[in-house]
Amino acid sequence: MAAFDFSAINTRYYHHGRLHVEGGVLPDAVTAYRTYGDSKNPCVVLPTYYGGRLDHQQPFVGPSKVQSIFDPEKYFIVTLALFSNGESSSPSNTAAPYNGPYFPRISYEDNIRAQHAVLQHLGIHKVHTAVGFSMGGQQAYYWAVMYPDLVEKYIVICGSARTSQHNKCFIDGPKSALLASCDFHDGHYTTPAQRGIRAFARAYCPWAYGQTFFREKKYLMDSLYPDLDTFVRENWEAWMLAWDANDLITLFHTWETGDVSQVRDDGDLAKCLSSITAKGLIMPSKTDLYFTPEDSEYEVSCMPNTARLVVIPTVWGHMAGIGPNPDDFQFLKREIQKFLDEP
Repeated sequence: MAAFDFSAINTRYYHHGRLHVEGGVLPDAVTAYRTYGDSKNPCVVLPTYYGGRLDHQQPFVGPSKVQSIFDPEKYFIVTLALFSNGESSSPSNTAAPYNGPYFPRISYEDNIRAQHAVLQHLGIHKVHTAVGFSMGGQQAYYWAVMYPDLVEKYIVICGSARTSQHNKCFIDGPKSALLASCDFHDGHYTTPAQRGIRAFARAYCPWAYGQTFFREKKYLMDSLYPDLDTFVRENWEAWMLAWDANDLITLFHTWETGDVSQVRDDGDLAKCLSSITAKGLIMPSKTDLYFTPEDSEYEVSCMPNTARLVVIPTVWGHMAGIGPNPDDFQFLKREIQKFLDEP
């Protein structure tokens, strides 16, 4: 069999037309997406996460012989960009009068409805697996709840069905650092809000890993970074500076208000989760400070017959779910493969 040609994969754009969302309306809403493999194969839906773009989904997509999880020769993989990630409709790429700070608030439910429209456009009537990391994992929960007749399996990696109060408290830190910066100008900046984004990145970074990671100085990996400041500047400031400030703020609203039980069951999370019929694999990181394993334990206790809990044994915190540490990624790959092989 010929090797899969990744160079032939281009981003495509689905135009929804006038789309009603949580905070109002988008007159020409667009969802950016990519597809890998043959549409006749079982479909895997893979939404992006906070700080993630379609290119960043590559660790999950690739031939089985390389460091990846989903083989495009075996699955039809659809990667979908969240609204406000800079590829789908976002404050940074939407024309007036909905540009910048005038962009409406967006919910997870808005995103999943839009992603479902893309799948209908592609002629997909069954989702073998909805899977995601972080905000992508939260979207996997929404897929299982909103489209129970469509989704067979779902995988939540370092995510939760409801954004916890503790998680919301974290979000308020980097968000406040950006909003209060001298160059944010209430979202009306005309040049990149670099000071605010740098402050945002430094407030974000320690929560992404956790205490054990820094105590063991894992950031000095491979002698690339001689000290902590270099690690933070080259990894976190550089990464966040590629983003638009209003996009970051709008995405935070989606994350902060995540609660799958608001789709139905009026906020009764236990009732909502117990009604999920798809088979679930819930994979928190042992040291995650955003989506703690305790939250996942409770969620799985509400789904004893349909979901399984597998905790990633790691000191890499939240980042264990996206693959910077090879041992963590191999653990993910092995457990996910076992889950996918089950009937």
